[in-house]
Amino acid sequence: MAAPAANLTINGDRLWDSLMEMARIGPGIAGGNNRQTLTDEDAEGRALFQRWCEAAGLSMGVDEMGNMFARRDGTDPDALPVYVGSHLDTQPTGGKYDGVLGVLGGLEIIRTLNDLNIKTRHPIVVTNWTNEEGTRFAPAMLASGVFAGVHDLDWAYGRTDAAGKRFGDELERIGWKGDEKVGARKMHAFFELHIEQGPILEAEGVDIGVVTHGQGLRWIECTVTGKESHTGSTPMHMRRNAGRGLARVTELVHEIAMKNQPNAVGAIGHVDVYPNSRNIIPGKVVFTVDMRTHILDKLNAMVAELMERAPKLCEEIGVGFEAQIVGQFDPPAFDEACVAAVRGAAERLGYSHKDIVSGAGHDACWINDVAPTAMVMCPCVDGLSHNEAEEISPDWAKAGADVLFHAVVETAEIVG
Repeated sequence: MAAPAANLTINGDRLWDSLMEMARIGPGIAGGNNRQTLTDEDAEGRALFQRWCEAAGLSMGVDEMGNMFARRDGTDPDALPVYVGSHLDTQPTGGKYDGVLGVLGGLEIIRTLNDLNIKTRHPIVVTNWTNEEGTRFAPAMLASGVFAGVHDLDWAYGRTDAAGKRFGDELERIGWKGDEKVGARKMHAFFELHIEQGPILEAEGVDIGVVTHGQGLRWIECTVTGKESHTGSTPMHMRRNAGRGLARVTELVHEIAMKNQPNAVGAIGHVDVYPNSRNIIPGKVVFTVDMRTHILDKLNAMVAELMERAPKLCEEIGVGFEAQIVGQFDPPAFDEACVAAVRGAAERLGYSHKDIVSGAGHDACWINDVAPTAMVMCPCVDGLSHNEAEEISPDWAKAGADVLFHAVVETAEIVG
């Protein structure tokens, strides 16, 4: 299939203007966005996206999870569509680009094709996946997970937020519960553009990240059990301090991750200390270890080492240790042909690029289970994301969208 000519590029100013207009919906308190899934702000953002799609001549479909599919027809009625997109929902203190760049970058592909009167054999469908962030309704990537058959629809509808509101009820309330069966659509390929959410591309001065893999993860909930006692009157040698167990395991997690470099990480992010009083030695600490890498055998070995060594470290100081895996995601390897299309697009356009592993989860990770998939990444300032200070430059946005345009259009096959 023929690749687009190198002089075919998107309208970077129009893309940036669209990003800024979307950012006016659900403004945060510090320059970012609070457009959490299934809120009134989410509904308003969806409506704006729909208006833009209809203005570009696209037909809109919505499935039972609220996933939005804006279609530009191809010349071959039997050809499966090439899908492109990401998500419009944000964290409570989110940035203006996480997810949104991928959706509006997809829309910019259509606008550019219309400007140039270019037809493709395969249809192209721009997608907004519901609840990628998972901040209001856990887990993350919920709707793409239902689409890929990872989660059950009724289970997803039953997820509740902090106020006890059900996902299914809120989806219906905001008016974005469609009739289309989730997962019924078949894809020729799927591409997702995203900010890196890490510091590698900016630090190395690279324009484009060619994502070859996503990281797998294991969340291990650990409980260290000691004995509550008075901090002032309990002799040091008689203490069974659960807090010391937490400290030892924290260092162990760091050690395991460091010796499994490159592309392995580990940390403890959530901790509950009991009874959490200034003058009581902790009798119990419950915490979650997050371990990630893109190689499944390495990931499993990291977890196995934690499970073997942590109980012994705790036993040495007189406290107990128990653990269970409460979340897991095996690392996806993206489709080689789709990855090659991204890499070839970057080379053709003269953008510097490097292969990269995505450190965060994305809808593409689930869609990779049901269709050939790849991701494009652009830098973000200081690697900062999930933060209102998240920032990219217009040039970075254009470069990422240019590469996305070329990879998608090459895969969709230009006619004529």
